[in-house]
Amino acid sequence: MATVYEMIESLCRERGITGSKMCDDLGISRSTMTELRKGRAKTMNLEKAGKIADYFGVSTDYLLGKTPTPSLTRRDERDIEKRLEETLNQLEGEQGGLMFSGAPMDDSTRELLILSLRNSMEIAKHAAKQKYTPKKYSKEP
Repeated sequence: MATVYEMIESLCRERGITGSKMCDDLGISRSTMTELRKGRAKTMNLEKAGKIADYFGVSTDYLLGKTPTPSLTRRDERDIEKRLEETLNQLEGEQGGLMFSGAPMDDSTRELLILSLRNSMEIAKHAAKQKYTPKKYSKEP
């Protein structure tokens, strides 16, 4: 089972950023990461864990090593955005615009649709990663 530091380090590597940049972006002291790296701290407070998990788009359980949920790479995120754009173009192009309950869809409803589609695509990508690379995300060492 990976340590909290190893999980953070892996997420940074996947996204092509340094731990220092992450700390600067989140307003977390670098000493927090140093303490985790050197093993003097085994975990961190919930507020910091929440900030880091949100920053990387993962759950705090994943960050703390409690669930084997795979994270999406930059490439995965680009693929999702591309598919989302294509899907919206197809939906809007068929009838000249999206309708909701017989009326043209307003901006807030359109944003909710986009969020729902993106979430569905991310869930599908996570499921595919677990299905087609199961050993990588297995809890067994």
